[in-house]
Amino acid sequence: MKLTLHHINVVTENVERLDNFYRDVLGLDRETEGLPVLEKKKGYAGDVAFVTDGAIQTHLAQKDVMAGFNTGQIVNPVSHGHIAYRTDDLDAFKAHLEARGVRYSDWGERAVAGWRQIFFYDPDGNVIEVHQVDGA
Repeated sequence: MKLTLHHINVVTENVERLDNFYRDVLGLDRETEGLPVLEKKKGYAGDVAFVTDGAIQTHLAQKDVMAGFNTGQIVNPVSHGHIAYRTDDLDAFKAHLEARGVRYSDWGERAVAGWRQIFFYDPDGNVIEVHQVDGA
């Protein structure tokens, strides 16, 4: 079970404004490779822009305080943003969390087609995502 930093998710009320800021002020590029296919009918229908420094993506997501309720999950990744890691074995990572008593929300593929995602809180309440891409 290997984890690699995949993306940081920043939440906003205005995706276009934030996209312009990250591209114009920070000099990030619009991400065009390996973009997730958003599942807009499964609980989160917000707009998302994708920028990158060439190595790590930043997802600029429209804030939705109801996404957790809409999907029946405790952890809401688009209320305040999150940091995301990709794994090669999500089931092993879930067992790892369970062995340590860390509760998580299993979003499955509710937000992104082909990505199985879980979300959990660190001890200070920051949201962490771990996901596995189908076939990876």
